[in-house]
Amino acid sequence: MEQMRGTNLIGWIAVIMSIAEVLLARINNVWLYPTGIIGIVLGIYQLMEVNLYGESLLSIYYLVMSFYGWYYWIKKKDEPPVKVTWSTPVEWSVTIAITFAGWLLLYLILNHGLVFWKFNFPPSTVPIWDAFVSSSAWAGMWLLARRKIENWLLLNLSNIFAVPLLFYKHLPLFGFLTIFLFIIGIWGFIDWMRIYNREKTTENLVSQTP
Repeated sequence: MEQMRGTNLIGWIAVIMSIAEVLLARINNVWLYPTGIIGIVLGIYQLMEVNLYGESLLSIYYLVMSFYGWYYWIKKKDEPPVKVTWSTPVEWSVTIAITFAGWLLLYLILNHGLVFWKFNFPPSTVPIWDAFVSSSAWAGMWLLARRKIENWLLLNLSNIFAVPLLFYKHLPLFGFLTIFLFIIGIWGFIDWMRIYNREKTTENLVSQTP
């Protein structure tokens, strides 16, 4: 309750935008990206206000992937919209590479700290845990941008590890938000499988039509 009372208007808007983003993602709506971008930008502002430069740096990736996903989802001229599909072996290889290479890179940064320009990113107190939460979320965001069903699995894997980490860092508001996102992630996975199966059924019926 103290964490919730101490959250300012910008913080609440950031949380609301994050909830709206995942709800829009669940129904496969492209508006998840502009909504998410607003939430990320406000979240970065909040992190910078309290000098959490390391966490701000990680959020920049989500911002970049949101713009990439927004572009990727938009229907291009003379091309059909991107459909919901399962990942290919190549995409799974990229996903694994993002997860584990990102885990190692972030661990090194968070464990030793980083000086970038005039900002000093101090070492994390839980570098291994913190790095895995971020790297698995990175992989999930990449899959989400490409409309791959497995994005929900990676994002929820990140959520599973993020919840105890957030409570450990005395951020219960964001911990409860992550629990909510985990539940929505389960629904999203089920909904996207339904979308995929419905589209495959339609394609099969069309192909069988003389």
